[in-house]
Amino acid sequence: MDEMDRRFAALGFGPADILLPRETDMTRWSVVACDQYTSEPAYWQRVEEFVGRAPSTLRLILPESCLEGPDVEGDIQQINLTMTRYLRDGVFREYPRAMIYVERTLHSGEVRRGLVGMVDLEQYDYEPGSGSLIRATEGTVLSRIPPRVAVRKNAPIELPHVMLLADDPERTVIEPLTGVRDRLERVYDFDLMEKGGRVTGWLLDREEQDRVAAALAALADPARFRARYRADGPVMLFAVGDGNHSLATAKECYERQKKLLPPDRWAELPARYALVELVNLHDDSLKFEAIHRVVFGADPGELLDELLKFYPGAHSGEGEGHVLRFVCGRSEGAVTVPHPAAQLPVATLQNFLDGYVVRKGSPCHVDYIHGADVVRELTQRPETIGFLLPAMGKEELFPTVIHDGVLPRKTFSMGEAHDKRFYLEARKIR
Repeated sequence: MDEMDRRFAALGFGPADILLPRETDMTRWSVVACDQYTSEPAYWQRVEEFVGRAPSTLRLILPESCLEGPDVEGDIQQINLTMTRYLRDGVFREYPRAMIYVERTLHSGEVRRGLVGMVDLEQYDYEPGSGSLIRATEGTVLSRIPPRVAVRKNAPIELPHVMLLADDPERTVIEPLTGVRDRLERVYDFDLMEKGGRVTGWLLDREEQDRVAAALAALADPARFRARYRADGPVMLFAVGDGNHSLATAKECYERQKKLLPPDRWAELPARYALVELVNLHDDSLKFEAIHRVVFGADPGELLDELLKFYPGAHSGEGEGHVLRFVCGRSEGAVTVPHPAAQLPVATLQNFLDGYVVRKGSPCHVDYIHGADVVRELTQRPETIGFLLPAMGKEELFPTVIHDGVLPRKTFSMGEAHDKRFYLEARKIR
């Protein structure tokens, strides 16, 4: 059973005993992350019809659109039984102490490069203000964890859709693998369904694992960290880009198991680790897109007055500081907050909106919208106002999390739904 390799123990990310299916139609095997297309049941119905009776990760996950289903407990039990059957029937081949270099050709033709391995959950903490080596990028909604724990707690295997980010502008960790892939063992290469593009994976040999460990150790050097981020606190090596709640669920399940064993046996627990894909924040294919805010059930004039009062010195129009641009019907304008305490305009706005919505009560609520054109369309309605936020620069992510803690929820999005990670690799967790 996999414990963290000594070369990687201090880095929180390393090789894992990875399961891949053998003699399987891989296009039917691999399906998109369960938290996608939650409002589009037709998508999951198409996937169901396409997969048919073939072995598939569709049978090993519960789409979030089904979390509130009429027989969710029965669905979870069936998932666990299928996992056990796949293990018993030899559906999987295990690659011990493995790391897989991944090239994902997206629907657009761009290539995203990644590295599949496992993280040590002892070195991850999703709490705001955490000083852990691996940190969440957005606030974790605690109410979203229990239903996910129900899916994972008795599962014999895990399948990851977590995307971990490294801040590696010099491209020292993952990108060198492109030049050596031809001498590595190729373990999969196939088209993904539903505009998912294509995915190819190569098994790292010992030499490349050593090189990855050395490159990560250089990124984690405390002196380099302090100089780069002007931060005196503990090193942050990784940020969770996608799958924040999935990794938080893995952490919760591990914390429950820890209570049953003395500390000197915690390293034996398979649940201590979680499979992820590591991606360089500076990968050219990785695009950060803004997520705008629309407030429904509010008097726009009153809301803007409250915003101006909330921040002393705030004024109408554009100026020095955080400029919060709004749209309401056919009118557009801005409020400027000078000398903001937060690093990002989205945090300045969200700090106000959270309290405002609570004070106003129902039916006042906030929705999170992709696309300025959609915001303008929605704000034609009465008692509706939208705020158009700038896209966060990728270079801002690590400094903001280091200095401010987790970002406000829905600060940024990484790509379209069909570009999200597909389930493919698995790992035993019991």
